[in-house]
Amino acid sequence: MISVIAGRVTEAGGRVRTLSTVRRVAASGIDPDDRPVAELELEVEDADEHALIAALDGLPGVLALRLTRPLGKVFGKRVIVVGGGAQVAQVALGAVSEADRHNLRGERISVDTIPLVGEDAIAAAVRAVADLPRARLLVLAGSIMGGEISRAAEELRAVGIPIIALNMVGSITKHVDLVVSDPVQAGTMAVMAVADTATFDLARQRGRRY
Repeated sequence: MISVIAGRVTEAGGRVRTLSTVRRVAASGIDPDDRPVAELELEVEDADEHALIAALDGLPGVLALRLTRPLGKVFGKRVIVVGGGAQVAQVALGAVSEADRHNLRGERISVDTIPLVGEDAIAAAVRAVADLPRARLLVLAGSIMGGEISRAAEELRAVGIPIIALNMVGSITKHVDLVVSDPVQAGTMAVMAVADTATFDLARQRGRRY
């Protein structure tokens, strides 16, 4: 079914950016004609809304269609914070406070956090950022990182997503764009780096430590 939907989107001149299952509803078991259903959220680029609805309307298995605002206009650019819980919380404090200032001026910046422990878990999360829709920057917050995390960081930077790291023990500080000692300031600078309403240029700060 998903391949059919994607094909119809392509025929309408669009490109599927994300497709996710919002919720599933099991069959009631009361009516023999009841079937399990799923609500899908489809984010499409480069397609006319009317052409898209016409392409999907009446498709076998599609019960209803509803247009929503693009997620980019709702949640906007995403700053991802990964690492130890205490440090992640402090980075988030700075990032959310700074995002509030810019969002009041018309920006849309959201902050996603996940506290993790262990080299393998953090390295996997770093690599996964490349697949997150609208992820614009990663902040690594912890007290010691290196090894596989450093390799994952280089892979992420290679696809164009910059990384800010706290000043910590380990090799990670040699494999990121910017190193900041104060976690609150790191969060603030992360948001400034992705905001169009800020004058902070991460490219000009690359390789520095604060």
